[in-house]
Amino acid sequence: MTPRTTVLRHATAALAMASALLLGTLAPTAATAAEPEAVPSRVLTGAQLAASWTAPLSTRGRYVVDANGDRFKLESGNWAGAQGTWEGSGDVDDVTNHQADQMSHNIPLGLDRKPMAQILGDFHAMGLNSIRLPFANALVHDTTPVPDAAVTANPQLKGKTPLQVLDAVVEALTADGFAVILNNHTTSYRFCCGLDGNERWNSGQSTQQWIDDWVFLAKRYQNNKRVVGADLRNEVRRDTWNDPNWGWGNDHDLNKALEEAGNKILQAVPDLLIVMEGINWQGIPTDLTPHGRPTLTPVATLSNTLIHSDKLVYAAHFYGYTGPHHTGATGMGETTDPRYEDLTPAQLAQVVDDQALFVTRSGQHFTAPVWISEFGAGGRGDLDAKERAWFTHFTDIMVRNDTDFAIWPLVGWTDANGRPQDSWAMVTYATDGTRLGVMDSGDWRTTDWNKLVDAPGKTGQVARTPRWNMLNLDHADYNVSATMLAKPDWSPGNRKGNCPDTQRLVGLGRGDSRGLCTDAGRPAKASGAWTVVTDERYVTNGDWASGYNKLECPRNTFAVGYSVHRNAMAALLCAPATASLPTTDRVLWFDHGDNRPATGGSNASDWAPGSYKGQCADDEYLAGVAYTWKWTHGGVPDALLCRPLA
Repeated sequence: MTPRTTVLRHATAALAMASALLLGTLAPTAATAAEPEAVPSRVLTGAQLAASWTAPLSTRGRYVVDANGDRFKLESGNWAGAQGTWEGSGDVDDVTNHQADQMSHNIPLGLDRKPMAQILGDFHAMGLNSIRLPFANALVHDTTPVPDAAVTANPQLKGKTPLQVLDAVVEALTADGFAVILNNHTTSYRFCCGLDGNERWNSGQSTQQWIDDWVFLAKRYQNNKRVVGADLRNEVRRDTWNDPNWGWGNDHDLNKALEEAGNKILQAVPDLLIVMEGINWQGIPTDLTPHGRPTLTPVATLSNTLIHSDKLVYAAHFYGYTGPHHTGATGMGETTDPRYEDLTPAQLAQVVDDQALFVTRSGQHFTAPVWISEFGAGGRGDLDAKERAWFTHFTDIMVRNDTDFAIWPLVGWTDANGRPQDSWAMVTYATDGTRLGVMDSGDWRTTDWNKLVDAPGKTGQVARTPRWNMLNLDHADYNVSATMLAKPDWSPGNRKGNCPDTQRLVGLGRGDSRGLCTDAGRPAKASGAWTVVTDERYVTNGDWASGYNKLECPRNTFAVGYSVHRNAMAALLCAPATASLPTTDRVLWFDHGDNRPATGGSNASDWAPGSYKGQCADDEYLAGVAYTWKWTHGGVPDALLCRPLA
């Protein structure tokens, strides 16, 4: 959940799902900022940052890399405001009805108080290389110019709409070397997160409108290569009556929605990273009802596959006052479950791994970078010792794991008495522009922040490693081949799964219609037509599964897709290779149990739980599938024909 300072989070009257939390009192501080005392050792100017990396970004294994293949660790902050700050009750024009009494006017905070170039200079001083920019869908359609008072310190922005202000912010950030990741935070301008009408991507709008807004923004910034990513939706959670789910195939299915949006964006703008955050909350938070924070745990058995498989980044949020089964509420909606800050350092490390960082393990169907795209704590005032200890322990975990991160939030206001109105902000500005930040004296977070930014980690070239990605035909077609998306339906009336164009089919589940793709060995595809196989006409190398129906690819082609009717095999899709392929047969039976390589691809993860799985070795290609309707087998795959790549 996104934190709020000195403001109780909205109670969930219908469900007792309150998000209330009082973050603590603020001690008086000097009205003028001290000279910078403690900044990270790796602080770059705009010119130095711009020269240090080349857009666009992509992924290799658990790492984000730039266009040269060099590690680009996301060391980020959230410049909030364009998602809205109104808390949902009272006059929207009354500043006291806004988060921490800060009215953003639906643009990034601080533009009324500090010239943009100086704000960016403070971001550099924090050691950041990238900015997460939250926005509301309402901003895309808002044609009302922001008030002049909202941009007092940046008069060049007068008369602009919120979207035009966002344009100027994006241009300034990227010109100063920062990578920008856009984050769809909310639907309306109401501040997140509770029962606020922004719970899901299709709360207050259709899924199609949400996708259309994303494609519009992707195209709007497509010529600015330093706009590197689309963070699809913030903190998806239960609304009054319904939970989001992961894989049910309905209009509450976050897994399905993220893939649909991600692939539509990549079809329009192939360069962007696609950031997917897991489910933030399910269930009714009482001690008598099931509830919890799944985060990325469902990815272990149902991961995501994009048409460009090197563009996926997963994200998760952690705050000390919340917990694996704790909403973060105080009073209504509070349960007896522990908060993250109640856990020992060892327990916290295990929970963070279970909920998120397991995804970075190499060689699995889910392997991808994990970006902790929100975390934070209040930095000034008499705060809870538990929260301070949690922040230290949590940053230690990120240091040990070399984790990509984004602190929440970057910018806030300083009040007339020289105190931050939102003590969570990394830097706050008074009306006269005076700065008070984590780089100035009096902020206990400085040591932990500099530890995190200066932490040693992987740098330089990241070697290419094989990828494994799953196909999920549980409810519908699963077409992640750019080639086949541009062609007519190749198996009408059946559910179809196609691997990404850089991969081949290597495994099938028995009875659940799931598949596994890989680029290990990566046989190059020729430019010829792909072949749909529905019968045994290409079984020319002997009967390798006597008494069974067989689908076999033609010579010098390999399987890249399949179709099923219910869960019975219907067809294979085969792509031509550029070179001659060996025809030595190995028949791999999996009708009585799993038959997977002991080492190699995705061997430590389950991509078809509850079903037997057959999987060719990493140095083989899948050339055929055998199945039968005898013995109540129901036409599901029983054996694979595997052949060596070389």
